[in-house]
Amino acid sequence: MSKLATKRTLKNADALCQESGVRLTEKRKRALTILLDAPAPMSAYELKDEYKNLYDESLTAMSAYRMLNFLVAETLAHKLHSVNKYAACEHINCAHSHKLPQFLICDNCETVTEVGISSQTLKSLKNGIAESGFKLNEQQLELHGLCNSCCKETE
Repeated sequence: MSKLATKRTLKNADALCQESGVRLTEKRKRALTILLDAPAPMSAYELKDEYKNLYDESLTAMSAYRMLNFLVAETLAHKLHSVNKYAACEHINCAHSHKLPQFLICDNCETVTEVGISSQTLKSLKNGIAESGFKLNEQQLELHGLCNSCCKETE
């Protein structure tokens, strides 16, 4: 992400936090910046290390987890449970409501694409789940495969 795009995204993230009545502190902004600029999702430990590299300031793993959990709670980032990593939300700059996200995770280069699940697909999923008697705790779909770039490399 370009510096201008990152700056705009941070401004929008700050506004979203103000609307929610929470503060996007300087450390949280730095954590979000790292996620925005990362080529792939990051673990808390990777974030901690990158924070030290960029800001020459130590960060405990617990602090990294707290910041990441804050970003997830404010929908500025997503936790990818299947790989135990975090990615910045791709919709921070959007002014419209969003569909339930599904994450397309490349098993080769680890890039993640966030796409919305259509209302028709979501309805079918919910109906099937309800029929089985299963109760969802969280509605997040993570799909693993190969991105276009990695598919082209294997051809």
